[in-house]
Amino acid sequence: MERLNTKLFWENCYIMKENERLRKKAQLLNQENQALLSELKQKLAKSNANSKINNITDLNACPTPKKTPNASKPRTTY
Repeated sequence: MERLNTKLFWENCYIMKENERLRKKAQLLNQENQALLSELKQKLAKSNANSKINNITDLNACPTPKKTPNASKPRTTY
């Protein structure tokens, strides 16, 4: 019985060490994920800002046609 108890004790120690190792690895992966998510958000924000600037630039590059005074009235022919 004592031998079985000792064996279970060492298995428990091994499991606790492995659990701690995995917990540390999970923390590192979580930190890496948070850093990557932050980087992605910054790139998306920058991309959206650049896109808005490009759209404004494109709209300003194309002048709007000038309206003539008679453009709103349909022409009638006699």
